Amino acid sequence: MVATGNALEILRAPSLAALPWLVHGFSTRRGGVSTCYGGRSLNLGLTPADSKENVARNRALFLEALGAASQNSGGVWPLVQMKQMHSAVVHRVSEPPRVPLAGDGIITNTPGLLLAIKTADCVPVLVADVKRRVIGAFHAGWRGTAARIVEKGVGEMRRQFGSVPRDLRAAIGPSIRRCCYQVGPEVRAEFDSQFPYSADLFEEVFDANAIHVRYPMLFLTARAPGHSELGPELHLDLVEANRRQLEDTGLGAEHISIVDGCTACDTARFFSHRAAFGKAGRMMAAIGIRPE
Repeated sequence: MVATGNALEILRAPSLAALPWLVHGFSTRRGGVSTCYGGRSLNLGLTPADSKENVARNRALFLEALGAASQNSGGVWPLVQMKQMHSAVVHRVSEPPRVPLAGDGIITNTPGLLLAIKTADCVPVLVADVKRRVIGAFHAGWRGTAARIVEKGVGEMRRQFGSVPRDLRAAIGPSIRRCCYQVGPEVRAEFDSQFPYSADLFEEVFDANAIHVRYPMLFLTARAPGHSELGPELHLDLVEANRRQLEDTGLGAEHISIVDGCTACDTARFFSHRAAFGKAGRMMAAIGIRPE
């Protein structure tokens, strides 16, 4: 589901859009006032290339497009973020934190707070309890996924709020997909040590456009017959890894939405740290409970 406002494009998941008490959305790069990443874009992260003023304006536009505004005061909801560190650390919040949080998961049952995850390739996961009105937002790169951030986050929702898996709805947002996410053997080894289904998450891909195929003289070695054996690339499906973690916590497959979009394939629509060689803006996945 796509919604636009102020020239912004907000993506929403069917599993969460049906809940009238919930605000949620995944931003794209479209719209906004930043110009440092080519054209006008909605950079929502404090990056070296952009100004704080641009980011503040972009965030205001994003919250307005989401509908995250207080009907009583007319102001936008507090935006609760973290210093993300590719961990399994989950914080429970009931008000805007006085000191910056460090971690990769946030949960709350407090209305009027907007929980936000910043991404530029990593997997954003949003979860809502339809009965207890509890929400969570989780940031899952490969390290966080291997550390089971999503499983830990749902477990904290159960432990701290009594959430039951059958009442949970989840959405996985745009991220780098298996088609573009090449990793090394150390990542495969880490996943093999953690997940019995690890083999299902990896694919060997032979890229006919790879630089070592197009320019073989660059890779000449002393080994007969003159070239090293160049194996296929190893690609990881982080979306499937996190979907499996959600299922392992007890969520039914019918209650998990996956929002289409590969950040590295579609750089006209999304920011991608990998595709932009590190010079990329940040998108946000956000979720909040409407005040009654």
